[in-house]
Amino acid sequence: MKPFKRSLLFVFALLIMGNTWAQDYKYSLEECIRIAFEKNLTIQRSQLDLKVSEVTKNQTKFERLPNFNVSANYGANWGRSIDPTTNTFITQQNNSSNINGQSNLTVFNGMQTNNSIKQANVNYAATEADLEKAKNDVGLNVATLYLNVIFNQELLANAQYQLNSTNQQLDRTKKLVDAGALPITNLLDLQAQAASNEVNVINAENSYNLAILNLKQSLLIPAGDRFEIEIPEIDLQVGETALMNPSQIYSTAEAIMPEIKSAQLRIEEADLNYRISKGAYSPTFTVSAGFNTNYSSFADQDRNIFDGTTIMTQQVGYVSTTGDAVLSDVTIPNVVDTRSGFPIGEQFRENISKSLGFNLSIPVFNRFRTRAEVQRSMLSKYRAEVSSQEVKNQLRQNIESAYNDMMAASKTHAANQKQVEALEEAFRVTENQFNLGSANFVDYQVANNNLYMAKSDLVRAKYDFIFKQKILDFYLGKPITF
Repeated sequence: MKPFKRSLLFVFALLIMGNTWAQDYKYSLEECIRIAFEKNLTIQRSQLDLKVSEVTKNQTKFERLPNFNVSANYGANWGRSIDPTTNTFITQQNNSSNINGQSNLTVFNGMQTNNSIKQANVNYAATEADLEKAKNDVGLNVATLYLNVIFNQELLANAQYQLNSTNQQLDRTKKLVDAGALPITNLLDLQAQAASNEVNVINAENSYNLAILNLKQSLLIPAGDRFEIEIPEIDLQVGETALMNPSQIYSTAEAIMPEIKSAQLRIEEADLNYRISKGAYSPTFTVSAGFNTNYSSFADQDRNIFDGTTIMTQQVGYVSTTGDAVLSDVTIPNVVDTRSGFPIGEQFRENISKSLGFNLSIPVFNRFRTRAEVQRSMLSKYRAEVSSQEVKNQLRQNIESAYNDMMAASKTHAANQKQVEALEEAFRVTENQFNLGSANFVDYQVANNNLYMAKSDLVRAKYDFIFKQKILDFYLGKPITF
């Protein structure tokens, strides 16, 4: 065989194996939750919120450091202007430049900086808790949809079982009717029953397909993609949650649920914001330092250096009556005209000036703005406390409802189990009587439909019990698994 053909066959075999694997692969609950965590937009939004909070937290740490800014400019003037190096008027073109720097350090501002740093740290921790809450919500939603698929799959199996049972009875009756042992009305009645059972199967299939679609949409999987889930072995035994009361479960949940932690941290954050707003009543003390230097092209043309002074005798006047000169000693500066210019580097070095200042700002009156801000921050703190209590109340109510539903579902499941056992026996007896001709079709149909409804109710109670117990396990800090 040629190498090219062997390569084609190898690739074709890999495609077949990959397609077979894709068709046989089934998603577990853990896999579905992992996919939801990766794709869910609410979780992604919470992750971005956490990154923003982290940036804010890191930035507030540097608020204690001084700031430092440097600015520079360069320009040209024509006509009458002022030489920036001598402050004298000039009437020729002058190119000038200026460089200055400024630094400020806040020494005290009513603890506003320290409280802002603490507030940013608290906000980051609260945002982390919000992210965990988002993951919990997504995980519970996926678990609900996953269990709903299993529930509808069992309903579909129940409907198919009923249809198969009716079809078997239909085949047997058809043979008896053909042999003349039963009237044809029995066959027609069973055909109608089979049609009714087919409708039940179609409805169950539609519900199952909808359940699959809902789960796929929660995982952002296209509707056209093949998707099957694993059917786990589910234990119907009553767990430790049934031995606890709602108050005990709530006590555990209150200590570990992220929504409770987030609500408490929001109160602390609001309290720090209140302290920050009160800090505006305090004086602010800052230290500033700076430097400045400049350059002028006019000064660069000629550079006169003053080299001490010389005492010279000069005539300062004359005697009006005699005309004799009046002489006096005059101090004259020695000016050396170097004709060498004043380069930009030397100008910047010699023209530099430095400054150091201290500033104390005492708030006296600002139209009650600070008081209003303090009042708003206090109300925000009260609102955070109310929100925290709301979260606690909601958690308690959810636990109480789930516990009540679990106990009710447990009792309903036990009762439905007994009902199904009794109706199975009743249907077996009625079916035998119908086959022997001692029972009419109405009795057979009623017994069949009653058994179908009882089995459906049993499945419903079963999964209601399972889900409510898993909810309570989740509140106790256990992972969501089946």
